[in-house]
This record gives sequence, C-alpha cells and structure tokens, in this order.
Amino acid sequence: MIGRDMGIDLGTANTLVYVKNKGIVLEEPSIVAIEKDKKRILAVGREAKRMIGRTPGNIVAIRPLKDGVIADFETTEKMLRYFIQKVHKNVTFARPRIVICVPSGITPVEKKAVLEATEQAGARSAYIIEEPLAAAIGANLPIDEPTGSMIVDVGGGTSEVAVISLGGIVASQSLRIGGDEMDEAIIYYLKKEHNLLIGERTAENVKMEIGSAFPLENEEKVEINGRDLVTGLPKTIIITSQQIRKALEKPVGDIVNSIVEV
Repeated sequence: MIGRDMGIDLGTANTLVYVKNKGIVLEEPSIVAIEKDKKRILAVGREAKRMIGRTPGNIVAIRPLKDGVIADFETTEKMLRYFIQKVHKNVTFARPRIVICVPSGITPVEKKAVLEATEQAGARSAYIIEEPLAAAIGANLPIDEPTGSMIVDVGGGTSEVAVISLGGIVASQSLRIGGDEMDEAIIYYLKKEHNLLIGERTAENVKMEIGSAFPLENEEKVEINGRDLVTGLPKTIIITSQQIRKALEKPVGDIVNSIVEV
C-alpha cells in the first residue's frame, strides 16, 4: 500500500513529521521505553517520556539518537516505524516516500545508517536533506538567489550554522551542542552552587521557563525542587533568570563563536 509523502525531522530530542498538504501531523519526543530483560519496547514518544524517573529498574527510557546521529540503529528503526504507522492510522502496510533531515556535519557512514533505518522502518524510498537547507526552505528564505542567507538552527543534540546561496550551502558548521548540553549545564550549576541535584526533565522545564541568552527587561524567578546533596533530603530553592543565564554561558558562547566563524 502506498502511503503519503512525508518529511521527517529526526531530532535528538524531538521528532516532527510533515505530510504533504496537511502540515505537521506529529511532534513527539525521540524517546523509547524498553524492558531491559526481554528487550521489548513498551512505549514510544510522549508516553515513553512520561515514564522517565517513574519506572522500576528493569524498564529504561532511552534516546536512540545522540548528537543528531543514530546511536542505536535497531531502536531508531522501531521508533520510526511507530511514527510512520501512527501517521497512517487506517493503513496497515503504508510505504511512503520519506525525506529525512540530517545535520550538515555528519559522515557518509552516518548518512547511510539514517537511510537504511528509514527504509527498514517501512519507507518505499528515502531521501536526505541537510537540516539548514530544510530550515531555510521552511522559513521561505530566498535560497535560489545569489545572496547569502544565514540559518542558525539550535536543536536538542546539535546546532547548525550555515550560509545558503544559489540553492546550496556555501559555508557551514555543525556543533554537537544543543538543548541537551544546556540542560546538563543547568544541572551542573545547581549541583556546584547550591548542592542541589535535579533531573533532566526539571532542568529542561527551568530552561524553557526562565532561560535566556540576553538580559531580560523583567528578570524572572522559579521554584525548583530537588535533592540536597549534603543531607540527602528533598530541598526547594528559588532560582533567578540571571543565575540560569550564568549557567548557560558556555553552551550559548560556543554557539555564538560558531556564528562568528561562519
């Protein structure tokens, strides 16, 4: 059965699926919950993300992509198959044509792995497009004109900086720094400055709520719950947007330096 033509942004943190004439039909976390003993997949996407930190030891929630590339081939294939089937709800054996985004700095071997995983997940044919080019097309930039258009695409595992002209990428840099690194920087800062241990989900929520790269007109604050590393007891602190900005200095600075270089 021929399925709908699809575009997939296979991200380290989230996967988005676009269907021709319908727009974005799916946006889910790139997470798979697996039962360790039986190697059985229990949940994918949003449902798997809800399990993080709430499951017994024999169930693990993993991200099959690391720094924008496939780290676990088999799990990536199963995750893609799940997303393809979810989009084609009433079609049993859907075999769509798929265009899939990849970071501009990945190797030919990594590109081949993405194509193979997509085809084995059920694609009739798979094509690759570099993320900065896809982002430029989506933003309606004049990519075919003889003028330079700059794209800065900050994802979960990678950040892409590229200058596009005459339909191609003229200069680019792919940094293995993104939202995940920022979450880790927040966790490290709170551990170092406040002896407070927090999880990835809390760090991500704090980043989304009060994170910034530039001073805000009205600086904000948020309450954080975690575990005191000295006493081992639950602890609550108030953290400000200035403190989170300080925590994010390194990853944000690396992205800015990359923009300057390109």
